[in-house]
Amino acid sequence: MHISRIAAVSVIAATLAGCQEHAPPEPGVRPVRAITVERNVQGAPVTLTGQVRAQDQANLSFRLDGRLLERRVNVGDLVQPGQIVGKLDPQIQQNSLRQAQAGLSAAQAQLVQARNAFRRQQELLKNGWTTNASFDQAQQALDSAEAQVTSSRAQMHNAEEMLSYTDLLADTAGTVTATGAEPGEVLRAGQMVVQVARQGGRDAVFDVPSQLIRTAPRDPVVAVSLAEDPSVTATGRVREVAPQADPTTRTFQVKVGLIDPPDAMRLGATVAGRIRLSPPEGVDVPASALTQSNGRPAVWVFDRKNQTVSLRSVEISQHEPASVVISQGLAAGEVVVTAGAQVLRPGQKVRLLGDES
Repeated sequence: MHISRIAAVSVIAATLAGCQEHAPPEPGVRPVRAITVERNVQGAPVTLTGQVRAQDQANLSFRLDGRLLERRVNVGDLVQPGQIVGKLDPQIQQNSLRQAQAGLSAAQAQLVQARNAFRRQQELLKNGWTTNASFDQAQQALDSAEAQVTSSRAQMHNAEEMLSYTDLLADTAGTVTATGAEPGEVLRAGQMVVQVARQGGRDAVFDVPSQLIRTAPRDPVVAVSLAEDPSVTATGRVREVAPQADPTTRTFQVKVGLIDPPDAMRLGATVAGRIRLSPPEGVDVPASALTQSNGRPAVWVFDRKNQTVSLRSVEISQHEPASVVISQGLAAGEVVVTAGAQVLRPGQKVRLLGDES
């Protein structure tokens, strides 16, 4: 019995010794890559394509309906204040003016007759050879004739003004950028005949997405360059933002007033506008640093003192293809693992292969 007990103990001891010989070693220090996170001091750059336009342009149109006899300017022509750019057929207005002139002449003749009759009645009444009723009647006829002359003169002035509206005049100096009617067409009052870009400032006009409108800084300085020649540059500031989005593109038209633009930035030229967005709140880390913990975003944070890592949940405010912005859970100066995080466990010792900001 004693011998069997010794044998059993020996077998157990040998078994334990064998197990100890084949037990896995303690995991070693794993190499990882990491970065030291810093708070964003600059936002991302954004570039949009737009077009150079005049800050002030007007659609010239007639105040009357009528048939266009001639259009004296074409696209690209320079116009001066008071220059005739188009003419309507004036026949109807000329007839109206002649009728008004005839009416004025008739009223003036009646006025002369009424004035003479009044003077006769005035003399007869002075000598007692007429009645007060006749005198009052003559005075009333004189007042009526004077009123008729005033009315007829106003009608003639209206007819003269309507005739003047058959000439379309440029109200300021500028350049013709578009035409809307050809000679021979019957036009409606207010229909655009010529579009004039008035001399003065120039805008770079862009169609901007609503998200960029929300995240752009207030009153940014916009760097503008020609699309075909980036060496031609100018700067500008936002002058006007459309209050309503375009119903088709859902973008907002933004006008950037150019400051001393070069002559090469002509009207209609395609330009690129660049701004830098406001930095997002939080810290920026590579997308490779992101993992999950209990279904939530997390990162591995390196403890410099203990040379270990811990898994920490974070809140993400912005996603980019190569990076993410973490709004909560990380502070500037902390070290985050960016490569090798797939095989880590909490409290594991690691060795940094790279520590870059």
